[in-house]
Amino acid sequence: MQFGGAGDGVFVRRALIVVAIAGITLLLWYLVDILLLFFGAVLLAVLLRGAVVPLSARTGMGDNWALLLTTLVLTSLLALAVFLFGSEVRAEVVKLVETLPQAWELFMERTLSGDLSEAIMSQAEDAMPAMGDMIGGVFVGAMSVFGGLGSTVLMIVGGLYLAAQPDVYRRGFFILFPDDGKRTQAVETIDAMSEALRLWLVGQLLIMAFVFVATLTGLWLIGLPAALALAVFAGLAQFVPILGPIVAAVPALLVALNEGWEMVLWVLGLYVVLQQVESNLLTPLVQRHTVQLPPVIPLFAVVVFGLLFGFMGVLFATPLAILAYVAIKKLWVRDTLGDATRLPGEPNSADEAAAD
Repeated sequence: MQFGGAGDGVFVRRALIVVAIAGITLLLWYLVDILLLFFGAVLLAVLLRGAVVPLSARTGMGDNWALLLTTLVLTSLLALAVFLFGSEVRAEVVKLVETLPQAWELFMERTLSGDLSEAIMSQAEDAMPAMGDMIGGVFVGAMSVFGGLGSTVLMIVGGLYLAAQPDVYRRGFFILFPDDGKRTQAVETIDAMSEALRLWLVGQLLIMAFVFVATLTGLWLIGLPAALALAVFAGLAQFVPILGPIVAAVPALLVALNEGWEMVLWVLGLYVVLQQVESNLLTPLVQRHTVQLPPVIPLFAVVVFGLLFGFMGVLFATPLAILAYVAIKKLWVRDTLGDATRLPGEPNSADEAAAD
């Protein structure tokens, strides 16, 4: 048998391509935490550009000066919030951490009794080491990515660089595509993804602000301890739609249990009302002008990305799902199938009719 013919060269070349693709895929899998950190920088850049572009257009200042002014304003607001409420939030968080274990024990005592209670408590004690390892692993993973000063600074600086010169990185990315129509398609797809992320971020920040203010007001009115810490947690948890509000209600209910069942009912009613207002009134109103993502998509995205990438996957599940959603609608439904479909930021027929 002889080797070295044209067919053998084609086979070797194809085999090398397969090996290279497999190697790159494996490398990306090992670097997934860094890639997700980069995605966080992209989200920050998209958010900053959403403020820089209109500011630059209205004032006439250059993009870099507008970015500097935006950064200074945001930093000043953050510093002011920390100065005014930082010590209070920290004290309430410490108090909350001390209260939750006692509230859990009280919950078990009041809801379960007799042999059933002893059996469940025994099983809980047996499972506690494994549960502790699991929770510890989640917190270690979260702290290693976001709690570490280096990672936080890297994400912020990366976001600032991306926001300062987006065209440089766009050109470097688009040059990878052949200039035969594919490059134009890539430009349109990336622009659609960027607009979808910008709209979603703006809408999500509005919803988070509403949840924080409404939760703080409601908890303060009913007199629940650690209202500010619980409201901050509720607002931040709203970044993860559907699952976030449920998780945010758990510590509030446990704290309320220390105050009695009447307080539990008040807190439960408050969170249910806020959740209904947010999901049935505020979110549809915001999505009408941002990203109309079917509710089942973020729900399963949280599960899938959480299983694949852990804490970071849960945190970025919805924006990652938005990228996939826009890519499918643009590349497959519109460009491949030729069907008309509306992308985020594009006017729908009703808006066009109203404009006419």
